[in-house]
Amino acid sequence: MNSLLIKNGQLIDPANNINQRADIFVKNGKIAAIKPANTITAVDGSRTIDAAKLTVIPGLVDCCARLREPGLEHKATIYSETIAAARAGITTLCCPPDTIPVIDEPSVVELIHQKTANAAHSKVVVLGALTAGLRGEHLSEINALKQAGCVGLSNCRRPIENSLILKRTFAYAATFDMRVFIEPDDHWLSAGGCAHDGEIATRLGLKGIPVSAETIAITRALELIAETGVSAHFGRLSSAQGAEIIYRAKNEHLPVTADVSAHQLHLTEHDISSFNSTCHVIPPLRTQRDQEALIRAVANGTIDAICSDHQPHDVDAKKAPFASTEAGISSLETLLPLCIRLSQQTSLRLDEVINKITFSPATILGINAGKLSVGANADICIFDNNCDWQLTTFDINSHGKNTPFLGWNFQGKVKHTIINGRLLFNKSTSRQPV
Repeated sequence: MNSLLIKNGQLIDPANNINQRADIFVKNGKIAAIKPANTITAVDGSRTIDAAKLTVIPGLVDCCARLREPGLEHKATIYSETIAAARAGITTLCCPPDTIPVIDEPSVVELIHQKTANAAHSKVVVLGALTAGLRGEHLSEINALKQAGCVGLSNCRRPIENSLILKRTFAYAATFDMRVFIEPDDHWLSAGGCAHDGEIATRLGLKGIPVSAETIAITRALELIAETGVSAHFGRLSSAQGAEIIYRAKNEHLPVTADVSAHQLHLTEHDISSFNSTCHVIPPLRTQRDQEALIRAVANGTIDAICSDHQPHDVDAKKAPFASTEAGISSLETLLPLCIRLSQQTSLRLDEVINKITFSPATILGINAGKLSVGANADICIFDNNCDWQLTTFDINSHGKNTPFLGWNFQGKVKHTIINGRLLFNKSTSRQPV
């Protein structure tokens, strides 16, 4: 079946400034028509989805999700996580280069693309390593990585200690029109830390990571961005001060964007008070003041995107004492629910939040996604905005069940996910094993 009609849904498409009831007709993997509700008639052989009580948005674009393959397949695989993403309404994922082996050669890029194609669910785009082996010593083969299909470059949280090398990598990336993705961290200030450097970490006897580890790294990078002209994206901001520096940089018209993890907008350092290892994340959960500042930064455009920062782990990874556990949350299934919750609890409109997880991250990644335009790929998420539900392990399709949001009540549940015109998830059908 190569055609699909979505009838009478509440269409929210920030890229085209649409928020109204409409019909969408999909043919041969593309959006063929968008017209007012109940005006498109189904053709013979086409499937129809009655979206009268549902919200229709572009498929979500997640600008940071670790899929654990290659290298850590005991935690998760591209197959398992792309299926989980599709069931969560996420149609495109961006994989950082800190896999095993590191994504610093075209062969690794090709491996990931091939495994994604074989999985036949959510799409995966790839960041290449900024330096060879992420060791911060020598430039990677940037042009070869671009030709292999990398959408950007990153050194993740691995330090590039020599500022001259960092400047050269920025200049080289700019030459090939490649965006640099930065996870700001001063290694010498953060090494060994596992919590925000404040009263709670002191009371719990945990080594803290100061805000200065983030702000110093941002400031250093911005100086070199100004010199080289490279486009840069700052990922996973965690502090009020960090957001303020990015705000000033944008006012100075530097070519920078930024994102925040969804969990940073709902959790604070108080959530680790009982040594809850599911709240062990890097960068750490910070103060309520930081959380409120990050929400304001999302609202005023300083922060361009919200990501899952998905990091699935096996059960044992979270069973040790807090400081010895592995950092990260399995968070594909909570990206959309947490964003809906954000719009319910703040002044942010739903369409503004939807933009942060669709068109804006797609623009950052430089890909043609995150919008519902005639002729565009039919990557679509359909959810019930009135569905109240509670997160249980049954709702987590990722191999990683490590999340602090178990037991949380949410409103808004994905019912259908369409990728390249194919209905890959249909909540009305029986659940298939991952």
